[in-house]
Amino acid sequence: MSRIEQEVLSQNINRICHGTEIIGSINACGDMRIDGILEGNLTSKGRVVIGELGCIKGDLVCKNVDVWGSFEGKLIALESTNFKAIAVIVGEIKTSKLYIEAGAKFNGSCTMPVEEQSNK
Repeated sequence: MSRIEQEVLSQNINRICHGTEIIGSINACGDMRIDGILEGNLTSKGRVVIGELGCIKGDLVCKNVDVWGSFEGKLIALESTNFKAIAVIVGEIKTSKLYIEAGAKFNGSCTMPVEEQSNK
């Protein structure tokens, strides 16, 4: 991917606003913010933010995710996952880094890849 393509992708922020409900799958090249409801799968090459009123029921695959709202399903974040204090999460999480603020509700399992240490 060229530098120009990367810059354009980094500037794209897709948004599902409060009051909008989508049933189906979404593939996004850039970042995504969910303030409405998504019943289906979401794949994003960037950051996904689930706002306070946002809800995803389905599978989510992305680079990074911040959850203020609710998520139910299987979540794979290649870099980091942040559950904010008012978040409600039910499901299976796979991520490299997990941050959970006090007050967040997480019911499910989490697997994190183990980095192999080289013998010195």
